[in-house]
Amino acid sequence: MADKVAVQAEKLAALLDEKRVFPPSEEFRRQANAPDPAIYTKAGRSLEDFWAEEASRLDWFKQWDKVLEWNTPWAKWFVGGKLNVTHNCVDRHAASARRNKAAIVWEGEPGDARVLTFGMLAREVNRFANALKSLGVKKGDRVAIYLGMTPELPIAMLACAKIGAPHSIVFGGFSADSLRERINDAKAKVLITADGAWRRGAVVPLKASADQALEGTPSIEKVVVAERVGKAAHVTMQSGRDLWWKDLVANASDKCDAEPMDAEDMLYILYTSGTTGKPKGVVHTTAGYLVGVSATHRYIFDIKETDVFWCTADIGWVTGHSYIVYGPLANGTTTLMYEGTPDYPDRGRFWAIVAKYGVNVLYTAPTAIRTFMRWGADWPAKHDLSSLRVLGTVGEPINPEAWIWYHENIGRGRCPIVDTWWQTETGMILITPLPGLTRTKPGSATRPFPGVEAEVLDDKGQPVGPGAGGYLVLTRPWPAMFRTIYGDPDRYVKQYWSRYPGKYFTGDGAKVDADGYFWLLGRVDDVMNVAGHRISTYEVESALVDHASVAEAAVIGRSHDVKGQGIASFVTLKEGVQATDQLKEELKAHVAKKIGAIARPDDIFFTSELPKTRSAKIMRRLLRDIAEGRILGDTTTLADPTVVSNLKQQYEEEGKSD
Repeated sequence: MADKVAVQAEKLAALLDEKRVFPPSEEFRRQANAPDPAIYTKAGRSLEDFWAEEASRLDWFKQWDKVLEWNTPWAKWFVGGKLNVTHNCVDRHAASARRNKAAIVWEGEPGDARVLTFGMLAREVNRFANALKSLGVKKGDRVAIYLGMTPELPIAMLACAKIGAPHSIVFGGFSADSLRERINDAKAKVLITADGAWRRGAVVPLKASADQALEGTPSIEKVVVAERVGKAAHVTMQSGRDLWWKDLVANASDKCDAEPMDAEDMLYILYTSGTTGKPKGVVHTTAGYLVGVSATHRYIFDIKETDVFWCTADIGWVTGHSYIVYGPLANGTTTLMYEGTPDYPDRGRFWAIVAKYGVNVLYTAPTAIRTFMRWGADWPAKHDLSSLRVLGTVGEPINPEAWIWYHENIGRGRCPIVDTWWQTETGMILITPLPGLTRTKPGSATRPFPGVEAEVLDDKGQPVGPGAGGYLVLTRPWPAMFRTIYGDPDRYVKQYWSRYPGKYFTGDGAKVDADGYFWLLGRVDDVMNVAGHRISTYEVESALVDHASVAEAAVIGRSHDVKGQGIASFVTLKEGVQATDQLKEELKAHVAKKIGAIARPDDIFFTSELPKTRSAKIMRRLLRDIAEGRILGDTTTLADPTVVSNLKQQYEEEGKSD
């Protein structure tokens, strides 16, 4: 197994061979929150002192007795400490000069908008916290949340945290079956949903899906329904079970004491896909998580008091938990939420929002950036993006070409880019540039955050040399690390801590270059075995996107009688480029030239769209199902489910003609 990532990394090194380096400007460095490289030395010298200093920025009801108790793989941070997340994210700001500062700026897809100051947010959260109490929700009870991107979502999260009820958010694009499975695993007592949500002008029937899910959820006692789309949703309310949000809070008090929570009390459960198909309930706790997300948010995005911060993720994913809600609000930052898609009503919507609200920091996904590339630079060029100061990427490795496009067309050549690596399980960003310190390289997440230590190991657990590839592991605990898989501690140990005892196995491949910079290669299971050669899907995708005609590409391995696996590529061309058989052969030759003949795709399928989740990640699982002729899985998280059926039909038709 050691060879598979080693070969993968060697070929990737040849593919990238990245010579471009972008140092921070002297002007940016002078005003940066982390301008001195001594921050790394300080954190390396004393991990506990570093994180204790960051923890001291929060309000504590009782100071901790011990910073870290580490019995591998079980961690306890800030042992004995008492605090409340919502007090830190809302109440303390509402009681300060920030009372009238915008906490949440919300833009609805149809164009409606809402601003909640910290004072207003405190009252809304308190009313809903008291409403939950009136339904019998107590400290420790789990509350499921199934909402679109409206202010009710962070209000519900913060209300749960205020009274000590762990929340479990289920992404609003998930199906009824997925919602039911997560509710039952968490044994949630209450479900919070909405009549519907807006998506490209159409109604997403959240309440109807919830009703279907609730046919098999014995733990649910009450359902709270927020009104978003009104009569267009055609909802049915079940007497005795379903309650309208507005009725529930109408007479609720806007005063509510924050529940003192132990540092290790559970804050939330978030379900993430597992290799076995059963979602894993990732458990994050109170103090360490809040310390981790607030510190990383402040340093990595160089947050200033007047900043408007926009993370474009959905709160249903961990990125939204950490960097739309908890991290920004803990720092007293104005955080922006947008309900809709980047192409509705037109392809300039994101840039119109940046201009409208004067966004200073933008954090988005490489998949979105590649889509913007395909749409062309004219769309962002129409808008004033001069307010932008820092750009970030999250979710997957970014192709150097996309990085450069982002730098030139969105940052206008002056904004540092922080390419971040982390996971649902890690809770906070772990590998990243610091924008006032780091000389960035397009395509590299650069270095571990101060206090974080990572290695790249071979199959035998030995560190690989510079330029060689292997498996990314983490060798020291970090505050926001998840504590277990809900209800399944054995799975937690087996999946994450057994491969390399004492070290956290991330499941990602990586290499480290001569400068100590990390290059992430994607999931280990995104590696194809072609005639005994291990080839990364990301590697082939990077080669395809390197071609002047290609906007985006997704690559999967499919069964091949001779080679074991063949390479199937799904390619989206830039606007104005014609899809021809000649271009197919040209692209195949381009990949062979960039990587080697063994990586030459067997099939290239041109498509106007790739199947993506609503958080803009390409669903390679569905592409594999298409290529192998399997029955399609759950497509309810797709931005446009018709893309899959169209691709399947195209694949079958082209396959017959080959």
